[in-house]
Amino acid sequence: MKRDDIRHGGGGPLEIEAEDGAGAGAPPSDKVKQGWLLKPENKDDERSIDEKKKRTMFLSMRKICCAKYSVTVRSVVVVGILVALITLIVKLAQRSHHHVHPSVPDNYTTALHQALFFFNAQRSGKLPKYNSVSWRGDSCLSDGNSNTKNLIGGYYDGGDASKFSFPASFAITMLSWSVIEYSAKYAALGELDRVKGIIKWGTDYLLNTFNSSAADSIFNVVADVRGGDDTDSSGGGDQEKTRNCWIRPEDIDHPRTGQECYNCPALAAEMASALASASIVFKDNTNYSKKLVHGADLLFKFANKGQGAKYTGSADATSPIYNSTGFWDEFLWGGSWLYLATGNLSYLQLVTNPDLGAQGKVLWTDPKNRVLSWDNKQAGAFLLLSRLRLFLNYGYPYEEMLRTFHSQVDETMCSYLPVFTSFNRTKGGLIQLNNGRPRPLQYVVYAAFLAQLYSDYVDAISAPGWHCGSNFYPTEELRRFARTQIDYIIGKNPRGISYIVGFGERFPQQVHHRGASIPKNKIKYGCKGGLKWRDSKKPNPNIIVGAMVAGPDEHDNFQDVRSNYNYTEPTLAGNAGLVAALVALSTGNPAGVDKNSMFYAVPPLPSPPPPPPSPWIP
Repeated sequence: MKRDDIRHGGGGPLEIEAEDGAGAGAPPSDKVKQGWLLKPENKDDERSIDEKKKRTMFLSMRKICCAKYSVTVRSVVVVGILVALITLIVKLAQRSHHHVHPSVPDNYTTALHQALFFFNAQRSGKLPKYNSVSWRGDSCLSDGNSNTKNLIGGYYDGGDASKFSFPASFAITMLSWSVIEYSAKYAALGELDRVKGIIKWGTDYLLNTFNSSAADSIFNVVADVRGGDDTDSSGGGDQEKTRNCWIRPEDIDHPRTGQECYNCPALAAEMASALASASIVFKDNTNYSKKLVHGADLLFKFANKGQGAKYTGSADATSPIYNSTGFWDEFLWGGSWLYLATGNLSYLQLVTNPDLGAQGKVLWTDPKNRVLSWDNKQAGAFLLLSRLRLFLNYGYPYEEMLRTFHSQVDETMCSYLPVFTSFNRTKGGLIQLNNGRPRPLQYVVYAAFLAQLYSDYVDAISAPGWHCGSNFYPTEELRRFARTQIDYIIGKNPRGISYIVGFGERFPQQVHHRGASIPKNKIKYGCKGGLKWRDSKKPNPNIIVGAMVAGPDEHDNFQDVRSNYNYTEPTLAGNAGLVAALVALSTGNPAGVDKNSMFYAVPPLPSPPPPPPSPWIP
């Protein structure tokens, strides 16, 4: 079985500061000073003064020479010993700093390194030299319509060779959010450049799925690029046909054109969120950041054509596999990220419009809206907008809606605690955010991220906790929830199995993934020929390190069967949530969030007008 190398971050230089010692220029003692004043005794000595002087001079010179030689030798010896000791101390300290600490990181840090590695296995197009997955190669180099759009690149969504703009955009948004909040942690772990490279690979592709260089407006976006069977090169065809084509992406040698969408507001708003959030990540790359902001603005305008506050929130009809069930959440999500990326108050005014909030408010009591996922972003949008209230003083006219969003965040956090019955748990302790349906882990990792992030927000304002009704809970309750859920995923569960491939001693062997399950042996099997590898009972020949599989059922049972994607398939969105949760939970310095980077584009607010007076009642 082939295994991928996992890189771990190293440490920086160790500085040793010398202690201050006594100075060589200290004033002489009183005894020495008195010695200078003593007169020679035996004045009646008959020896001649010249002889005395000569003898005295000879003895003095001999003493001086011997003393100097003795002092010099002793000094050399002492200095040599000190240099040797200091060298030994420095080497031991460096060995401790560079070897011991990285070799025994906490479990979350180890899992984070691996979870990031998963994205290398999902890359489409011309792979960079640093991709480091030996069983992957260049693939699908003819994607797109050569006359209009170049769709080479991006990421495969899960275990096949399909690329979906909707979940990929959500994954990029969540990775960007984690970098903005925890960039110092990523840097300390040696992973900042890698995670930024993962984000950029995705945003480069998204910029090609629409006319990102248009001056003011666009008319369509590419929803997906699907198909491994050359009879389905248009990206159409039925879902089962795609699933029954078991072929390595590297063996797809025919052009695939994308499915274009002309009326898909939820998809466009999600894509806008991805580009806007990434523009903050790349704020130091001015030209690229501006390009991302411009693309996000075009997409949001496209999403909101004729919609505004009166939009009813119907579903997109863009993809048979990934389709939004509504638009309200993407509208709020995209507008919030664009405000943070631009500082343009029109976006903030839009998402805090009370009329718009009144239309969406009927949905807030539904427990499913407390579950962050690729389909529903309400819980994430509410926390993102609450950040404005926690760290910035907006006041009227924004405070009313921001306070409402903050209240929803508090209730969401309460719903995660075991003392409440909003969600069931398995006997092993896994929260059932999708009510016992398959593929639960993708929802769990996002809840863990939100819980840890909110606890860091509360800590950053020096508050001890938050209220659930009349009861007060310390932030440690949220951190405990996040830890227990991630601990379940990495192996603390009734089956004693890690659901992250490559982590621990026991992990899934038959991952639902074409590239990992078909050997790289220079044989092109084709759609039907590859089915023998899908149906094989043997472990995958290639280990897809860092992939989080779909997870167990509601009874903590897990079937390690390649053909059952409800248990064994990993996805982009799932791994992005895993990465976000792991970096939030990882220990070490610096702890907590970066309060300021999120607001780098937000200018100081002008003094708000006073609220209108209450109506006069006679």
